[in-house]
Amino acid sequence: MAHKWDHGRALTAAEFSGGRDHAVTWLKRLGFQVKALKNPDWARENPDWARDEVILACHLVMANDWKGLDAQDSRVVELSARLQLLPIHAEADRNEKFRNPNDVARKTFDIATRHPDYRGKPTNGGVLDVEVLNEFLVRPDQMTEAAHLIRQGLATGEFQDLALADDEELDDDFSAPEGRLLLFRHRARERNKSLRKKKIDSVLRKGGSLACEACGFDFEEIYGDRGAGYVECHHVVPLHAAGEGRTKLGDLALICANCHRMIHRRAPWPTPEELRVTIEKRRSEIRRDSVAIVRQRGAGTDQASAPER
Repeated sequence: MAHKWDHGRALTAAEFSGGRDHAVTWLKRLGFQVKALKNPDWARENPDWARDEVILACHLVMANDWKGLDAQDSRVVELSARLQLLPIHAEADRNEKFRNPNDVARKTFDIATRHPDYRGKPTNGGVLDVEVLNEFLVRPDQMTEAAHLIRQGLATGEFQDLALADDEELDDDFSAPEGRLLLFRHRARERNKSLRKKKIDSVLRKGGSLACEACGFDFEEIYGDRGAGYVECHHVVPLHAAGEGRTKLGDLALICANCHRMIHRRAPWPTPEELRVTIEKRRSEIRRDSVAIVRQRGAGTDQASAPER
């Protein structure tokens, strides 16, 4: 109905995507004020768990030998307090039970009962629980570092100071395996104007051009003066590896807007070099298919023009 107010027609059930949190963000962008009601039964649920929250819970379960924890466990109580500080969910979306120890304890069992070695019946978890669990099993060191960086960002208050553009806040595709908050940090580094200028100056001093390092697109070559000096800057170092160290120019890559979008679209992120290989492979496939089509057409023309015997 809110969509009808803004666009003239109501959305159908088939057009919904992203869950409640996505819908709330979309409505707020349209100017609606959205609040969680505490009286109706449907409004008593907490917001869906975000990836950052599941990472912290999964790290706790891993530290407990992949076993769930009770609500009275001091580690659960401590994690509950931390989750209540994460700047992910709006205050209006939090009720009096938001991420309390009972909620956190249930999440630890949702994760623990999805472990490959668990032989009982799994509890009611979500797809995200399984995804994060598998990431911890495949790359435990990196995901442990991601959990450490999330905790560190909370302790320093860094996440509260980070801000993204409104369109990025809504974009479900714009993601990172280490979580949304570390993505915020990553994007903040990419937007460091002084670093971007130093990277561009460094490339030009060495006689290079501002062509995309992945696809080769050059804004000035295509758009003339309007595109002169324009290129986007991408922080290549993975979030779990970047840590708190200073960003070096070698950590940055100059890429076009399209390739930048494709890199960030879905985790795991490819490096510009990996994306370049993908692009070149795709271009080769297109050329090969084009040649095959031309040959087929040529063969058909030859057959049609051949004299009858």
